[in-house]
Amino acid sequence: MASYYPRPIRFCNQCGHAIAMRVPADGDTRMRAICPQCQHIQYQNPLNVVGTLPVADDGRILLCKRNIEPRFGTWTLPAGFMELDETLEQGAARETVEEAGADIALGRLFSVISVPQAAQVHIYFLAQLRSLVFNPGFESQEVRLFAPEDIPWDELSFRTVSWTLRRYLENPQGTEVHQWNVE
Repeated sequence: MASYYPRPIRFCNQCGHAIAMRVPADGDTRMRAICPQCQHIQYQNPLNVVGTLPVADDGRILLCKRNIEPRFGTWTLPAGFMELDETLEQGAARETVEEAGADIALGRLFSVISVPQAAQVHIYFLAQLRSLVFNPGFESQEVRLFAPEDIPWDELSFRTVSWTLRRYLENPQGTEVHQWNVE
């Protein structure tokens, strides 16, 4: 998988002056986008992807078929980018409603996955479905419940989704938070 490199910062978001790339004199050790005019430092940090692993009372797992790129037409857990004005939990619940139209009771934190080549961290919570009525949003072609033996493993959208599902199926009653670094 190719490494992700964010778009270079060219102008200061404070004063508009052209940016210089250098290591700050404050003890930092990384190259940063620094404005030579106003000395403002612009940082580039990973994005948080938040979502849920929604489970019905009978053990079936809710998956969404993607209606957007990347990986159009593949299956995923409901998830997306966290917004600035929300907590991890609020973002995960919002994404579940937006993508699946699912009514859930949000459970505990389940997995945290570092994806440095995409400049992302994927965070999934367990969720209990309160209803089996779904209303997919524009990002989902279809929403469906899958028994564990029927999960379309070869049609899953991302390794983080596959990894999270596998950890859940190995021990659905487990209480530990699973961590993984995608390499």
